[in-house]
Amino acid sequence: MSASELAREGLIHKLWRRIMRLLGPKGVFLEGFLEHPVMVGSIIPSSRFTIAKMLAPVKWDECKLFVEYGPGVGTFCRPVLDRLGRDGQLIVIDTNPLFIDYLKATITDGRFIAVLGSAADVEDIVHAHGHDHADYVLSGLPFSTLPGGVGPQIAVATHAVLRPGGAFLVYQFTGKARDFMAKHFRHIDSGFELLNVLPCFLFWGWKE
Repeated sequence: MSASELAREGLIHKLWRRIMRLLGPKGVFLEGFLEHPVMVGSIIPSSRFTIAKMLAPVKWDECKLFVEYGPGVGTFCRPVLDRLGRDGQLIVIDTNPLFIDYLKATITDGRFIAVLGSAADVEDIVHAHGHDHADYVLSGLPFSTLPGGVGPQIAVATHAVLRPGGAFLVYQFTGKARDFMAKHFRHIDSGFELLNVLPCFLFWGWKE
């Protein structure tokens, strides 16, 4: 590819990113999906109905640390912060720097921490921020399409980092995520939200 072609391609990419940013959070989310569809798993953020149902079982008065994998543009972050106590903390983990940079620029709440990294390293991340464990972990990562071995690693690490009585909250477009959870969580509550694009399965795996 010639220098002029490379320059043209770079200009087109910059123009595309600028257009996506002008569309606001939905544009950033779409850009992230197009760059990493396997990791994002959806082209549209979760609905308010999914958010409300997913977070309903959380005992917020007992929650000091809430962790989220794959926060995207913060669809769940703001509702979590609205419910979280003043002494609580929300740590979000994402492998996409586009999302992490966006969240750092748009969420200024002192209880919020955005980490560029892998959910498989959640134990190290939680400990690095001064916590022994997490009370709840939320994930919308597409377990069935993650690179080989990553899904099981995340399930193991999540179970290990949760306190007894804590829960792993998962929302997916298929029921396969339950298979990853069932190897570590004996008690799993299930739900389904039709008012979402696409309709999704909801799971709450409780650590005994």
